[in-house]
Amino acid sequence: MSTVLVAATVALAAVFGLLGTAKALALPPMRARAEHLGYSVRAFRAVGLLEVAGATGLVVGLAWRPLTLLAAAGLVVLLVGAVVSHARAGDPVTLMAPALVFVALTIALAVATGSAA
Repeated sequence: MSTVLVAATVALAAVFGLLGTAKALALPPMRARAEHLGYSVRAFRAVGLLEVAGATGLVVGLAWRPLTLLAAAGLVVLLVGAVVSHARAGDPVTLMAPALVFVALTIALAVATGSAA
């Protein structure tokens, strides 16, 4: 596996890990985001834990590639859910953009990981 692919995996895992931890801890900005999107804090914490699990899967997947692909698939499902939630809340595309960008990055990582096999 190339150094670039490892670095991209770790970077993506760090973002998901940090944001997931913030949601799981129900930090005030995440509580506000949960309320805005119509989620309970408990549900948003669950999403955060899933993001942390996905981040962990990406990193552990460096040793076992199928896990990277599974973790990436799970994260894409979460991100698509985020886009749908923003759309239902009537948010402009600019608020959906981070989720859309991370969908693309996560898919690209999965494709690159699969190609490197």
